[in-house]
Amino acid sequence: MKFSIALIKGDGIGPEVAAAAAAALETIGRAFCHTFLFREALAGGCAIDAAGVPLPQHTLRICQDSDAVLLGAVGGPKWDDLPGELRPERAILGLRQELGLYANFRPALLHPALAARSPLRPELALGLDLVIVRELTGGIYYGESGRRVAESGAEAYDTERYAEPEIRRIGRRAFELAMIRRKNLVSVDKANVLESSRLWRETMRSLATDFPEVAYRDMYVDNAAMQLIRDPAQFDVIVTSNLFGDILSDEASVLTGSIGLLPSASLGEGSRGLYEPIHGSAPDIAGQGLANPLAAILSAALLLRHSLDLPEEARSLERAVEAALDGGYRTADLAGPGAGAASTLEMTEQVLREIRR
Repeated sequence: MKFSIALIKGDGIGPEVAAAAAAALETIGRAFCHTFLFREALAGGCAIDAAGVPLPQHTLRICQDSDAVLLGAVGGPKWDDLPGELRPERAILGLRQELGLYANFRPALLHPALAARSPLRPELALGLDLVIVRELTGGIYYGESGRRVAESGAEAYDTERYAEPEIRRIGRRAFELAMIRRKNLVSVDKANVLESSRLWRETMRSLATDFPEVAYRDMYVDNAAMQLIRDPAQFDVIVTSNLFGDILSDEASVLTGSIGLLPSASLGEGSRGLYEPIHGSAPDIAGQGLANPLAAILSAALLLRHSLDLPEEARSLERAVEAALDGGYRTADLAGPGAGAASTLEMTEQVLREIRR
């Protein structure tokens, strides 16, 4: 079978990890008789330099005409002084909105071989296997915002806003995911303070009646942040708002040993999705072969599963990553001080060897 993939390498370490993910897909393709046609496009800081905007229309058209979008990372201090609407990160927000990608799946899994790298004691960390389902196109990131000068000085504001249909559709995706996992769902909000969270909680509780097999509970976000440290194995699926999901998924990533391990999938109503590691562009290590490619490679596995409906191929790629870690391969973020570390290319090549086996 042939598939068209929009490849956005981006900035910083983005080109290095995106190349690793593309190589993994090509190797899977040879093993399973598929062809992946990659169409490169610019977004982020490199697009600002080349076209003056973070998300050129040409890039958007390529993404709309592809089966899926694979992204490296965007941003960097070079563009920090630009106005908000021209910052590299606007490319990601724009892609999510234009492609209708409202649901972000962020799995966090502790590989047993990496238990020593988690900041938690092994007896707490082992068993960590959860997915954070983050609402992507609403909330404070898309609400009304502005800045003004008052008598007392400058003021700025950002508005958290949700409509019931937005909450209901992300909630349904989370319940459906829980049904094929361990049938346990926690909805995270701040309903004791925020009106938007009270609507969130009311809607989620109403939706829970459609899924009686799922054990459902509500949790305040501050308690959820604490519980992720105290007992992360209690969680199966967490569903939450745009802002809270952004923060909690980064917290969960640290528990796995490195943010360089966590993939993500941004999905809408159809099969097309956007797949990217949750880490940033890390410009301080760009071009040095120090980046961990595994989050990008695991994002490619999510692409195979969710957009292309190739679960066997996805599991094969995930097993290859597991085998590389079980074999002792570690990039610098996982090796620890003074330990020998594999380069980005060496880790990628080991995963490719495991696929071929």
